[in-house]
Amino acid sequence: MLRIAVPNKGSLSEPAAAMLSEAGYRQRRDSRELVLPDPDNGVEFFFLRPRDIAVYVGTGTVDVGVTGRDLLLDSESPATEHLQLGFARSTFRFATQAGTMTDVQQVAGRRVATSYPVLVADYLRTQGVEPAEVVRLDGAVETAIRLGVADVIADVVETGTTLRAAGLEVFGEPILKSEAVLIRRAEGEEPTGLDVLTRRLQGVLTAREYVLMDYDVPVSLVDQAVAVTPGLESPTVSPLHNGEWAAVRAMVRRSETNRVMDTLYDLGARAILVTSIHACRL
Repeated sequence: MLRIAVPNKGSLSEPAAAMLSEAGYRQRRDSRELVLPDPDNGVEFFFLRPRDIAVYVGTGTVDVGVTGRDLLLDSESPATEHLQLGFARSTFRFATQAGTMTDVQQVAGRRVATSYPVLVADYLRTQGVEPAEVVRLDGAVETAIRLGVADVIADVVETGTTLRAAGLEVFGEPILKSEAVLIRRAEGEEPTGLDVLTRRLQGVLTAREYVLMDYDVPVSLVDQAVAVTPGLESPTVSPLHNGEWAAVRAMVRRSETNRVMDTLYDLGARAILVTSIHACRL
């Protein structure tokens, strides 16, 4: 069986479970379950701390795992990113007291507090910056400066509201743009069953990104309509009982749905319908 590590809690847990469920895999009903066999799909799930998953994958204890790119890079594990999963996106940045720093070079000789000491130290090394110290904290990093533990913090930034409330502001370029990823060992043969898991997850990603659009359009305007909705390879065009009209079906990016519908309607298309895609294989 393919052994898959899944986050047991935190911001990665529920979205990971939802994606795996959409991909056709069993998921636990009780948060106290630590192991969940899914023999029908040839996999076994292990629910682990998100920060530990890269370590287990790197040692080969499990075959693959779902974790954050930031946690992978901070783990020093011999695991590698296999597939981007498109959720839990975040930006990792430096911050300090408002109006005091503008560039990462100013971090030299300063104390930096973070929950990701390896990631931060590696980044500063690539920038040629040597801090006085990289202080590891497990949480509430934004209070480190006020408490005198550090001069600078490095943390995940979403809206920046928490930082501003603490009198801090971000500076310099982002350290990292992170998201949930599927990881595997960097060396060795591909685990049996990983190809199936990959196709299923890619199918979920595609289903989330696209919708299916159907519409009727005059035959004389089919070429113009098809140019608006080219689909992935080519749209399906079918004749209608009224020979002056044709039916068109194509996949359209979900984010462009309303703009495309407006364009088609202005062109002369009618009965424009949009359907969500539950799953697909490309």
